[in-house]
This record gives sequence, C-alpha cells and structure tokens, in this order.
Amino acid sequence: MALEKAPFVERVALRWADLDVNGHVRHTVYYDLGSRQRMEAFAACKLTLLDMQKNEVGPVLFREECRFFKEVRLEDEVDIHVGVLGLSKDFRKFRFQHRFLRSDHLCATIEVDGAWMSMRTRRIFVPPRIVVDAMEALPKAEGFSYL
Repeated sequence: MALEKAPFVERVALRWADLDVNGHVRHTVYYDLGSRQRMEAFAACKLTLLDMQKNEVGPVLFREECRFFKEVRLEDEVDIHVGVLGLSKDFRKFRFQHRFLRSDHLCATIEVDGAWMSMRTRRIFVPPRIVVDAMEALPKAEGFSYL
C-alpha cells in the first residue's frame, strides 16, 4: 500500500492501566501511543528498528506537544491518524502530527519535532536513502509544509 495516498490509521486498544484517577486516559499514554504508531508507520514503509540499527541512524525528538480537546475513556474506540506535517528539504528534520479521533470527534493532537541522528557521530545529519524513502512514503498531514 502506498501510504502517501492514504492515511496511516491505527485503532488503539486501551487498558485499565492507561487511566488516571478521573477515569480517562492519562496524558502520558497519548505520547506512548504516538511513539509506537510512528515506529509502526516507519515499519510499514520498510524502515524497521533493525534497519535503523544497521544504518546507524535514529530519530531524536526536540519537542513533543499534546493538546487535549475531549476526554477518552476505557470503553471508547479511538483511531489515531499520523502524518508528516513538515520536512526539511534535505530530510534531516521532521514534524509529525497525530490526531486522536473518537468517531468523528477530535479528542487530542500531538505534534512532534525531531531530526535524524547518526548513531556513529551523535550529530544530526542527512539520513541514508532508506530513511528518505520511508519519509517520502508516509502520508502527509493536512497543512504539510517544508521546514
């Protein structure tokens, strides 16, 4: 499947441990779900954790921000949509957006700013072709722009 043509959507299964004292999903769970979904999206684009290790490259985050609009409870069915919101033209830097939806209701968004780091030099760098190909295959979020 060409992900660029279709959104990458994942339905999440919430657990009792994901709840806070108010009975809705804890704020840190959103970040964990977003992180897991990005790795799933990379894998769907033929960039697995093993590929990253072999190519001595990894994503590093500079900013991760969640905005909450509606509460999510244990029994809710939630779909997470992920897309690339921004890219530098050399693919060194990226911005992802996750949208958490219950039916058609937007419950939360996460925006993540980051870059690709060389595991050898520990510096931000232009990533290898395998990373560029995966980034190009990922769906673009509404409002995509070059950084």
